[in-house]
Amino acid sequence: MPEIKSRLNGLGQTNPMLVIFFLSLSILLFFVFITLSNMILQQIVTDFSGLIEAVRDSSVLEAIFLSLYSGFLATLLSFILGVPTAYLLARKDFAGKRIIESILDIPVVVPHTVAGIALLTIFGANGLIGDPLESIVRFRDAMAGTVVAMLFVSAPYLTNSAREGFQSVDPRLENAARSLGAPLWKAFLFVTFPLASRHLLTGSIMCWARAISEFGAVIMLAYYPMVGPTLIYERFTSMGLSESRPIAVLLILVTLTIFVILRMISSGWRRYDRD
Repeated sequence: MPEIKSRLNGLGQTNPMLVIFFLSLSILLFFVFITLSNMILQQIVTDFSGLIEAVRDSSVLEAIFLSLYSGFLATLLSFILGVPTAYLLARKDFAGKRIIESILDIPVVVPHTVAGIALLTIFGANGLIGDPLESIVRFRDAMAGTVVAMLFVSAPYLTNSAREGFQSVDPRLENAARSLGAPLWKAFLFVTFPLASRHLLTGSIMCWARAISEFGAVIMLAYYPMVGPTLIYERFTSMGLSESRPIAVLLILVTLTIFVILRMISSGWRRYDRD
């Protein structure tokens, strides 16, 4: 009884630190929610027909699809390149490791337009990579350029999340599999990879989200064919807010729906891991 009473008394007491934390949460949540919901509600209430027109506009649908598809390709390439990189950084110590980690994180902090200029310099028609590959694949004003730009800015998110996942897996589990005769690739594929899968999924989701939201680097290297953010910018500069806002709302609704579904899958995976 005394223990129960003390717990009840504890529940009745308000911790000042928690009050501050919940206040911070409320302010941040309000800031994000009111910004997005106000735009969506204004569009629905004041100009719902504009939203319907955007849905029927083939150029809008093509731009949104290209955003999603290019983001998927960038995420796939990030996964193929980032997972082995993350495993090496998590498991091996070697000279220059910290420098390599810093270089791989540069796209996170570099301004987007700077990234675009750098990509254009190397992947453009006269660039170090773009010139010799011009007859095979064109990056300037092509979907390949869009994917490359998205890959550059989004890959660190997947790589860092994967590295944290591999670091969370006890190396002794891998060693146990190796001691039983499993080669390194089998130990990785059937032991380490499944145990780090939640981090890989989370990193992939964040990588995809970052890729489809990219604008600055994309317009520098591949203004055409237009992705969603580029089309919104083009409509805003040429026709104003009334023509660009419906596309922005539609893009938010589509990406938000997909993002929520992916987050639900990730949360379900997390509960499955705990069980």
